[in-house]
Amino acid sequence: MSAHFRSKRVFELRLAGILLVSILLICTTEALNSEGQRLLELKNSLHDEFNHLQNWKSTDQTPCSWTGVNCTSGYEPVVWSLNMSSMNLSGTLSPSIGGLVNLQYFDLSYNMITGDIPKAIGNCSLLQLLYLNNNQLSGEIPAELGELSFLERLNICNNRISGSLPEEFGRLSSLVEFVAYTNKLTGPLPHSIGNLKNLKTIRAGQNEISGSIPSEISGCQSLKLLGLAQNKIGGELPKELGMLGNLTEVILWENQISGFIPKELGNCTNLETLALYSNTLTGPIPKEIGNLRFLKKLYLYRNGLNGTIPREIGNLSMAAEIDFSENFLTGEIPTEFSKIKGLRLLYLFQNQLTSVIPKELSSLRNLTKLDLSINHLTGPIPSGFQYLTEMLQLQLFDNSLSGGIPQGLGLHSRLWVVDFSDNDLTGRIPPHLCQLSNLILLNLDSNRLYGNIPTGVLNCQTLVQLRLVGNNFTGGFPSELCKLVNLSAIELDQNSFTGPVPPEIGNCQRLQRLHMANNYFTSELPKEIGNLFQLVTFNASSNLLTGRIPPEVVNCKMLQRLDLSHNSFSDALPDGLGTLLQLELLRLSENKFSGNIPPALGNLSHLTELQMGGNSFSGQIPPALGSLSSLQIAMNLSYNNLTGSIPPELGNLILLEFLLLNNNHLNGEIPITFENLSSLLGCNFSYNELTGPLPSIPLFQNMANSSFLGNKGLCGGPLGYCSGDPSSGSVVQKNLDAPRGRIITIVAAIVGGVSLVLIIVILYFMRRPTETAPSIHDQENPSTESDIYFPLKDGLTFQDLSKSMSAVAGSYGYIAPEYAYTMKVTEKCDIYSYGVVLLELLTGKTPVQPLDQGGDLVTWARQYVREHSLTSGILDERLDLEDQSTVAHMIYVLKIALLCTSMSPSDRPSMREVVLMLIESNEREGNLTLSSTYVFPLKDDASRK
Repeated sequence: MSAHFRSKRVFELRLAGILLVSILLICTTEALNSEGQRLLELKNSLHDEFNHLQNWKSTDQTPCSWTGVNCTSGYEPVVWSLNMSSMNLSGTLSPSIGGLVNLQYFDLSYNMITGDIPKAIGNCSLLQLLYLNNNQLSGEIPAELGELSFLERLNICNNRISGSLPEEFGRLSSLVEFVAYTNKLTGPLPHSIGNLKNLKTIRAGQNEISGSIPSEISGCQSLKLLGLAQNKIGGELPKELGMLGNLTEVILWENQISGFIPKELGNCTNLETLALYSNTLTGPIPKEIGNLRFLKKLYLYRNGLNGTIPREIGNLSMAAEIDFSENFLTGEIPTEFSKIKGLRLLYLFQNQLTSVIPKELSSLRNLTKLDLSINHLTGPIPSGFQYLTEMLQLQLFDNSLSGGIPQGLGLHSRLWVVDFSDNDLTGRIPPHLCQLSNLILLNLDSNRLYGNIPTGVLNCQTLVQLRLVGNNFTGGFPSELCKLVNLSAIELDQNSFTGPVPPEIGNCQRLQRLHMANNYFTSELPKEIGNLFQLVTFNASSNLLTGRIPPEVVNCKMLQRLDLSHNSFSDALPDGLGTLLQLELLRLSENKFSGNIPPALGNLSHLTELQMGGNSFSGQIPPALGSLSSLQIAMNLSYNNLTGSIPPELGNLILLEFLLLNNNHLNGEIPITFENLSSLLGCNFSYNELTGPLPSIPLFQNMANSSFLGNKGLCGGPLGYCSGDPSSGSVVQKNLDAPRGRIITIVAAIVGGVSLVLIIVILYFMRRPTETAPSIHDQENPSTESDIYFPLKDGLTFQDLSKSMSAVAGSYGYIAPEYAYTMKVTEKCDIYSYGVVLLELLTGKTPVQPLDQGGDLVTWARQYVREHSLTSGILDERLDLEDQSTVAHMIYVLKIALLCTSMSPSDRPSMREVVLMLIESNEREGNLTLSSTYVFPLKDDASRK
């Protein structure tokens, strides 16, 4: 009995224990406080890839020991801080965050959180610091955020938050720092921003904020940093900015701010950085800027500022960097810059500054970067620049500087970039430019420097680019350059270098640009040219090079532009030329190449221009050339010995603008597939053996006869109707003979007309001693032919010349008695001089121009066309420019004049071709169709000084 009782008692005790444990477990679970529950809900909305939150357990009584959670001390602790930064969390931010009503610090930055900022965040009324930056949050800033009256720091940068700042933003009365850059915020800044009396920092750049800066911003009396760069803010800068006496940084670059810089900014005397660049500001730089005596960085570049630089600029004694570039500033460079002794950077390039470079700038001993390029500065480079020991970057290009380069330049400073190109400098290259082995770029293009390249430059191991185009340098190709392992560009065009290209050129393993055009290099190209595996552009045109193109050139697989034109290369082209699949430009014209055109050239799918005219290529045109799908600028196969028919595959070149097949032995009909050449602007089939009707495309129907001359069997379009009867041949022949008769007749008329002009000129000069002034081109390129031209008498206009020609042509075939005498005169007046005469007539300018206008009429005209295209603005304003037909006629004749004055004599037409083109000008005003390899004189000459 007692045993049974004891057993029953043990069972009851065990059962009680189990019940007690169960109750304790239940009580423990229920004991997790409400803040813990909210945090678990927050965790459930996140993906914790690396289990940073693994100790967030429901079995805990409070969350105070959880990772990232901090609680207050005391009997009933509450969560006051939550730091979840950089935990690689993803997912969304749960509205349960609003249940942490005691939260003062919340950092969720540097994660991958998506979705909106929950409105419930407004319930965390004690929040002081909120960091949500560097996530993928989207949506708008909730208006409820304005309930956080204790919030001091708000950082939401580097997200995808959109919409405008709510007006409730102005209720964040405790806000000290607002960082929201790199989002998608739009709309204007709220006017309520003026209520934020404690705000010190605004950084909201790289958004799409628009509107103007509200004048109420003057209420932000504590503001130190105003950063709104890279937005769409417009309007004018409010003068109320001048009321913010604590401002140290104003960063408003790359907006659409217009109007003047308010002089009231001069009241912000604590300002250290003022960055207003890349806006549309106009007007002068206010002299009050000189009041900013603590200013260290002043960036006003890329605006529309004008007027002179105020001399008060010298008051900025603390300034280290000043950039006024890319504006319209005029006048002199103030000598007061020399008072800013700590100045390290001074950029004034691309303005309209005049006069000389102040020698006082030589006292700026801390100057490291000086760029005065693209202005109208004159006079010498101050000799004191050679003593600036901190100078790294010195750029003075595109001015009118004269005199020599200080020969001590580089002795005392680690020069990094030197660019004096496009000036009028003379003398020699300073020998010590790379004395301290730091130089990477030396650009002396387009000056009048002479002599050899100094040894100090040739041995400069750091040199990356050497650009000496358009000077008078002499000597052989500097083989020492091939030892410079960093060299990527050698540009020696338009000098007087002589001799062969040395085989050492193959050592320039990093060379990408090799330009040596317009020199006197001789002999064959070395096979080592094939070692330049990184070569992208190679221009050896207009030299005296001979022999074959070395087959090894096909190893230069990166080659995009190859120009070997105007040399004496001979023999067949290398078989592998078609393997240079990156080629975009291939110019081989005006050489002595022979053999067939390689069909493999059709593989060059990136080719945009193919120039092979003026050689002795034979055989048929390869049909594979029709595969050059990118060919756009030109295909020039003229002046060769090509035979056979024109491949119909050329009709596939739908982007092609100019096609030149003239002066060959091509036969058959012009393919009907040419109807597909919708982009064609000009073509020439003259002097072949072509027959049949012209394809019915608008261009052919409206072209001048000269594009088809010398083909006895062509008909249709401008050549007259085709006939199907047996007498068609005589009809066609009659149509072709008629233009010839007109040519003979009008040649006499034109020559007679020119004679009248020349007689007037000669009579004028019999009364006055002649002053001859050869052009720059003539001085540099003496010719066995006399380049004499006769300046026109004042008052002789284009209409006068037209009347003279018309009066003689009116006799329709009558050769004036003075014809023989005129021919003697025109023999002395060669084609170049004839072009100068036409230019003088049409432009109203004298043959010799001031240096600031180009130096001579031909240079001025070409420069004008490059900058403004061929428009009526180039014509003499005294001419009748109202009649568009007359203007078109004059523009046509001006094109002829530019052809006649091409820099290379081989590019100039013959007098016979000029006469033909003048005849066409009467028939088709303004439509120029050229017939030989001088089709692109302006492009060819664009690289010449």
